[in-house]
Amino acid sequence: MSIIINTIKDFSVAERFLRYVQIDTQSDPSSETFPSTEKQKNLSKLLVEELLAMGVTDAHLDQYGYVYATIPSNTAKNVPVICFCSHVDTSPDSSGENVKPVVHHNYQGQDLVLPDDKSIVIRYDEHRDLANQIGNDIITASGTTLLGADDKAGVAEIMDAARLLLNHPEIKHGDIKILFTPDEEIGLGVNFVNIEKLGAQFGYTMDGEKAGTIEDETFSADGVKITIHGISVHPGFAQDKMQSAIKIASKIIGTLPEDRLSPESTSGKEGFVHPIHMSGTVEKATIEFIVRDHATSNLSRYETELENHVKNILSKYPKCTYTFEVQEQYRNMKEILDQYPQIMEIGIEAIQRAGMNPERRSIRGGTDGSRLSFMGLPCPNVFAGGHAFHGKQEWVSRQDMEKAVLTILHIASLWEEKTN
Repeated sequence: MSIIINTIKDFSVAERFLRYVQIDTQSDPSSETFPSTEKQKNLSKLLVEELLAMGVTDAHLDQYGYVYATIPSNTAKNVPVICFCSHVDTSPDSSGENVKPVVHHNYQGQDLVLPDDKSIVIRYDEHRDLANQIGNDIITASGTTLLGADDKAGVAEIMDAARLLLNHPEIKHGDIKILFTPDEEIGLGVNFVNIEKLGAQFGYTMDGEKAGTIEDETFSADGVKITIHGISVHPGFAQDKMQSAIKIASKIIGTLPEDRLSPESTSGKEGFVHPIHMSGTVEKATIEFIVRDHATSNLSRYETELENHVKNILSKYPKCTYTFEVQEQYRNMKEILDQYPQIMEIGIEAIQRAGMNPERRSIRGGTDGSRLSFMGLPCPNVFAGGHAFHGKQEWVSRQDMEKAVLTILHIASLWEEKTN
């Protein structure tokens, strides 16, 4: 079966990707709706139409913006039901409106100057994986927006794999479930997923980076909101009376350690405490933090240190008070995935069969798979091929997306092959 899959050449993944990235699906962290932007459904509706046209008869969009679909089993074996998942939204960090994808054919190692803003340059010596792309077709945006490879590359790969599974019945597989989610980029992607309805036992998110990588470990994550209650007095009469909440909040942030526990000073499996938003007035100010570490037990230690830091600053302002709220966001999926080693074993073998050297990685971040794993769907993260996510230098190669499609086909085939 491996030989049959690797002879497939009629990919449509690049064509799909170029079409999908031109649909604005940016999510909005300030929204109070779900999904956070209605425009995300524009792509989701198109995906349902394309799945139905392929012959996936149960493809549909629910009220929350999730796309559910099933490719029925074509084997007599009782194969575990496998889900492939990607998210349709793009990051709020850079514009996703009017994306104009550019294909740089037969890349030869040059710096890529983007045509609509020539100050945006994807430099060979700054993007290490460009060394592996000689002769490939590199897709970028035009210089004024992000590209959307995160995660429309994953969406396009799953869609093309679905088409190929339906067109190649000689590839044996069990039931394959497809799930496309909104709002992953703002941490809400699986809030309303119906796991029972989905009906899968194991899953793979197609949301990773470099070709050949598979990730079974994420950060564990909490959010912290600190509210400072100051003393507001008319500034003309404020001497020895005013205690400004916004100035206190600024001191809290300005005196955080710079040589540790910050994104700027950590790497690998080192955790951090990172302020992401501050707002306020003299009377009341809030600071929002994200707290991250691969070891869940470290989060409470970081939060205690942060609260002690706040108390120390507030000790100089005895009339002021504060609140310190911690909210769990997601947990390291490795805690779940280690209980089901076959998921990773099959993922690694699928990458090998697709002609790559597998690289097992940890993520300094999270995916939908982080939360899905704790919701009952153990779900590692497989490469989608994109690079430099969330910014104007984002890029992906056509050939790497095709390798991801082959990897999906091999995963589906291997679960069938290894079922007695």
